Amino acid sequence: MAQVTLTVCTTCRKTVDGTRVAEEPRPGLRLYEALRAADLPEGVRVIGNECLSACDNGCSLVLSGGPERWTYIYSHLDPDTHVDEILKGAAAYAATDDGIVPWRERPVIFRKQSLARIPPQKD
Repeated sequence: MAQVTLTVCTTCRKTVDGTRVAEEPRPGLRLYEALRAADLPEGVRVIGNECLSACDNGCSLVLSGGPERWTYIYSHLDPDTHVDEILKGAAAYAATDDGIVPWRERPVIFRKQSLARIPPQKD
């Protein structure tokens, strides 16, 4: 099975009522750094990307795991409070063959803050 990747937007800003808040270092970079410093679940890696084009949605990340799994984009993440839930969600995702974690077994932020879901790239 393919390795699971958390791709974090390092340029994301926090949004409040649709307005991007100027803050340095940017929350996206802080989220990336917090995840890199965390004890990652087996088979999970973290990479940074300068933009995921989800600018109106605060801190965003992509959870992916190869062509057999669904890919998810999560938004409005908080680098100060969501790291543990992100890691739990990534571990649950990594334990699947298709990327579908039963809804009630997902961390709350993965239930409530999903921006998009992309189907597997099977032939």
